[in-house]
Amino acid sequence: MITRKPAAAGYFYESDPDELRRRISSLFTHRLGPGRLPRASSERRRESIGYVVPHAGYIYSGPIAAHVYTYVANEGRPDTFIILGPNHTGYGASIAVFPEGEWASPLGSVAIDSELSKEIVSESSFAKLDAVAHEGEHSIEVQLPFLLYFFGSTFKIVPIAMLYQAPQVARDLAKAIHKAVDRLGRDVVVIASSDMTHYEPHEVAVRKDKLAINKILSLDPEGLYNVVMSREISMCGVGPVMTLLYYSIMLGCRKAELLKYATSGDVTGEKTWVVGYAAIRFSRI
Repeated sequence: MITRKPAAAGYFYESDPDELRRRISSLFTHRLGPGRLPRASSERRRESIGYVVPHAGYIYSGPIAAHVYTYVANEGRPDTFIILGPNHTGYGASIAVFPEGEWASPLGSVAIDSELSKEIVSESSFAKLDAVAHEGEHSIEVQLPFLLYFFGSTFKIVPIAMLYQAPQVARDLAKAIHKAVDRLGRDVVVIASSDMTHYEPHEVAVRKDKLAINKILSLDPEGLYNVVMSREISMCGVGPVMTLLYYSIMLGCRKAELLKYATSGDVTGEKTWVVGYAAIRFSRI
């Protein structure tokens, strides 16, 4: 069995379990967070299709991510979280679906929904079963402590790392996910991991990110890709977000809402050189 060990623990978030729990709790009550720590619902409400969530170090993007995980906790545990992230390392398959085994975390281990992983790959023209792409990648890993904090190890995941981030690939992957989920009858939530503009002045980042966010809220994946390319917006997870957009449209998404936007400058006060973070929800109602 494959066990994927943490690569970002001690860097992006605390490696000590007690310190990590305290950190996560503090993110919800942070001045940029949702204001309170939610409890995980014991009843499942299938309202949200998925979310866009940032993936920087918790001290920077964690309060923004907490807005998403408030909804996740309030709506209860699905069978599986499909977590899409950009491939920052360049290793492995272009569209790499983790095949089997488990992902370890300071707060416990999470099993891979290997049946769903294989079904997605069988339906896709681009995706392959591949663990190599995930070895040093942080964008998916940093979501796990939030999920484990609320649900323990009672859910499964399908991690998908995207190196090839183009509309046709995102559309293909969304269709594959839709067909696989429908065939297996899974209750899933899709998490698209992405930061927004990287290392530009605060005012520039806010202006650029607003253009991209408006396309996301308009459920316009091609428009998102075009504005990211034409305006040179250094959004690292445009592929995962496009995939979620295509998938949400297939499921008849009725609402996309911005839960929170901020930059690292809003956290630290240093606004000369910032990274932007957005928390966005897609829902059926």
